[in-house]
Amino acid sequence: MLWIELIVLLACIVIGARLGGIALGTVAGIGLAVFVFVFALPPGGPPPGVLGMIIAVITALATMQAAGGLDYLISLAERIMRKRPQYITFIAPVVTYVLVFASGTTHVIYALLPVIAEVSRKGNVRPERPLSISVIAGFQGNIASPISAATVAMLGLFAAKGLSLPLLLAITIPSTFIAILIGAVSVAWRGKTLEDDAEYQQRLAKGVVIAAAAEPLKTMSMRNARGSMLLFLIGIVVVVLLGIFPGLRPVYESGSGGFVDTDQVSMGMAIMIVMIAVSGLTMLLFSASPEATLKGTIMRSGLTAIISILGVSWLGSSFFEGNRNYIVGEISGLVQLYPVAFAIGMFVLSTLLFSQAATVSLLMPVGLALGLPVHSLIGFYPASNGLFFLPTYGTVLAAVSFDQTGTTRIGKYLLNHSFMRPGLVTLISALVIALLLSNVMK
Repeated sequence: MLWIELIVLLACIVIGARLGGIALGTVAGIGLAVFVFVFALPPGGPPPGVLGMIIAVITALATMQAAGGLDYLISLAERIMRKRPQYITFIAPVVTYVLVFASGTTHVIYALLPVIAEVSRKGNVRPERPLSISVIAGFQGNIASPISAATVAMLGLFAAKGLSLPLLLAITIPSTFIAILIGAVSVAWRGKTLEDDAEYQQRLAKGVVIAAAAEPLKTMSMRNARGSMLLFLIGIVVVVLLGIFPGLRPVYESGSGGFVDTDQVSMGMAIMIVMIAVSGLTMLLFSASPEATLKGTIMRSGLTAIISILGVSWLGSSFFEGNRNYIVGEISGLVQLYPVAFAIGMFVLSTLLFSQAATVSLLMPVGLALGLPVHSLIGFYPASNGLFFLPTYGTVLAAVSFDQTGTTRIGKYLLNHSFMRPGLVTLISALVIALLLSNVMK
């Protein structure tokens, strides 16, 4: 019966991923219904704390977008890249990393990709080089961000095990940042120069390559744009400080029937309170329209992530709870003997789910149940960055389409695409560095 249940689980994940969008969560709901009503498995449950934190963070980011702050942040990044076009292969991934780190979502780089393509072409740099590593840098910046859905999921799952936000950031930031620099070196001299590239010269002769026109900053006002961006960044700083100094989180009294107990505001609750407050202040102080907040691309992508995590994590929870004894008994020996097998599992699952947060929510509880050390699981966190492996993710496809020179491509055999080399180099580098740091800091 377990193998039939496993086939149902994998089928739901694969079908949902192929359909894309919220289908990953809704198709998982079909599998959950089969597990509960047909196979009589326990229903398990989604991670409510994780979902609450993701909703709060996405709302804050969406209100900043509605006030023009996201456009302003992207315009600053564009200005930096245009100053040194000859070094775009190294500047672009760093700028992309910082932008995603600050915003907590890879979807902000869509506006950067055409700029990277145009700046590199004008600087006589093969666009494939900066575009490929910049997409990978976006994935790495996402898991390093203190407010990304993946990081929030990690905190929600490991808070009871003593994992603090400062400790997590002390591992993820150095490992991912150093890794993207290594990844940039791996593509810095990749491929032919534009003068020697037959595909580009052919497109140039046919007039296919057209210079991109600079778009004006679309904001309600510069005051609202700058103010909303600064307010959002202040919210991030406050979240980090509450993690570094737990004493800043209030202690309160609660109880009934004459019994009074004291408790402290949890880190997850603090994140939700700060981010929801930032959303409200952005609407009041910087004219962020509630309607524009709901209609923006950030809110749409955030809702997609929430529904996907809800369905997939609930499906995985039901499967695991129904087969806990067998899974722990049969797999624990292999994982204990070869811990890297767990990292490989995370990589493979992330390529199917197209979501670091969903991968974390589904597999990290399994790792805890298998008895893997917490510091090892934290070190394995970068393994959830396999979204590039199959060239079907949104930012991967966007980078290919924005490169008018044709140097950034998906190969004939699907997997021989422009993002494979920087993706594997960066992921392996981040994984090794994270494991070293997690062992030192355990």
